[in-house]
Amino acid sequence: MATEGGGKEMNEIKTQFTTREGLYKLLPHSEYSRPNRVPFNSQGSNPVRVSFVNLNDQSGNGDRLCFNVGRELYFYIYKGVRKAADLSKPIDKRIYKGTQPTCHDFNHLTATAESVSLLVGFSAGQVQLIDPIKKETSKLFNEERLIDKSRVTCVRWVPGSESLFLVAHASGSMYLYNVEHTCGTTAPHYQLLKQGESFAVHTCKSKSTRNPLLKWTVGEGALNEFAFSPDGKFLACVSQDGFLRVFDFDSVELHGTMKSYFGGLLCACWSPDGRYIVTGGEDDLVTVWAFGDCRVIARGHGHRSWVSVVAFDPYTTSVEESDPMEFSGSDEDFQDLLHFGRDRANSTQSRLSKRNSAESRPVSVTYRFGSVGQDTQLCLWDLTEDILFPHQPLSRARTHTNVMNATSPPAGSTGNSVATPGNSAPPPLPRSNSLPHSTVSSAGSKGSVADGALASGVSKFATLSLHDRKDRHHEKDHKRNHSMGHISSKSSDKLNLVTKAKTDPAKTLGTPLCPRMEDVPLLEPLVCKKIAHERLTVLIFLEDCIVTACQEGFICTWGRPGKVVSFNP
Repeated sequence: MATEGGGKEMNEIKTQFTTREGLYKLLPHSEYSRPNRVPFNSQGSNPVRVSFVNLNDQSGNGDRLCFNVGRELYFYIYKGVRKAADLSKPIDKRIYKGTQPTCHDFNHLTATAESVSLLVGFSAGQVQLIDPIKKETSKLFNEERLIDKSRVTCVRWVPGSESLFLVAHASGSMYLYNVEHTCGTTAPHYQLLKQGESFAVHTCKSKSTRNPLLKWTVGEGALNEFAFSPDGKFLACVSQDGFLRVFDFDSVELHGTMKSYFGGLLCACWSPDGRYIVTGGEDDLVTVWAFGDCRVIARGHGHRSWVSVVAFDPYTTSVEESDPMEFSGSDEDFQDLLHFGRDRANSTQSRLSKRNSAESRPVSVTYRFGSVGQDTQLCLWDLTEDILFPHQPLSRARTHTNVMNATSPPAGSTGNSVATPGNSAPPPLPRSNSLPHSTVSSAGSKGSVADGALASGVSKFATLSLHDRKDRHHEKDHKRNHSMGHISSKSSDKLNLVTKAKTDPAKTLGTPLCPRMEDVPLLEPLVCKKIAHERLTVLIFLEDCIVTACQEGFICTWGRPGKVVSFNP
């Protein structure tokens, strides 16, 4: 697919593509950029990033977007598919000296039409809290770079919290901050809280409460990105050492691990129900990892260079009634679809919950996700039932399978994978577009895993200020402790006895941690289109459009089928 047309056509920028839903179309008048629309010199600059927030105002036009281009940061009204972009009037514009914005995140919990809290991370290590509506700068964290001098790679508000946020750095460390606390005038001193395989967590040793509340050291090399699960209980981290590590965020326990075939992992995203994680990185692959089983269930090869962003599309994840088949997940898994989007979410969730009804037949779920990369290509992928639920009768599954010869993978296309330690690697399989994998079970009950971890008596660090973390769900299925005493009461001497194990990458290939290419199903992209001149750095799925951005600083809107409104530029 990637080479369709060949020759000159291969380098042509595509402005539309078709999937089973219909035609997706680039809307040129909805393109956002710097006000003068002049591309900047992208060489040596930090990646362009885009953050969205909805202010829930009464006008029906509450969407706002923030993006960084070089030393500049912009905040605009986002008009999407409804109206042409007005670049002459950014709500807020900032130009920084000596450092560049690298990433940012809005607090959706506190956003109003009058005020919004935006965190911005910088290349020199600082983090700024600003309000682009009031045009205020509230606070600067790590201002003197006493906490970490390396580039901020990812910053996120802790889900459900008005004041806690997490910051990852190129040093391989993450820090938990509270906006209400100061950073202190001297370098922090740390006390070991918990240690495990290739990670350690420290508390800040201080007479008075100060930032950072916690310091996580994860793997080796830069920590490139992290992502919270939809319910906020788990944290997925991808590092330059090629590992995906998934932690129980409250108990600071390592849940599972995966290793890339080679190179670093650059991005990760959770499925809307928290059952799967997709990663991308320097092996040019997307890899699908099942949370419950802690193992890879598929890899996708379509990119010709590093994969910079992966994202699930909750609005085209389909849920349909189907013939009875074996499911290994729990009913709770299907009810846990969080934030599936507004209207679509409700219908999707109601259909998922039908599984509890005796009269209803089981549903089949197909997940849609996308990826963009340094090859300037956008790929869309479907995770279908024969990959997700491979225990159906083989004869039925084979009818959906286009089996190809199992040849050695193309250069640069080997992948990451993981399974729980102790599981034997599955037998070699031919490659296919959607190949059933007889030995891979679908993700187990996320609910039971989470509840088990929380009920096991393992103390939680979350405390410090997690009392302000709003529970977004009505069920009070987990209560967070408000004291760290019983964690830190264990002597750090005992904790220090835990050896920090190192995994030799050369020894992981062919193991459950990193199965070989022929041992897992290989997905082919539904769509693989060149859509930019410069490397792509943004992919966001919204209800009526897809948003992409490239390193030239252009933020593009792709109208979904049937959602495009004709308007005058």
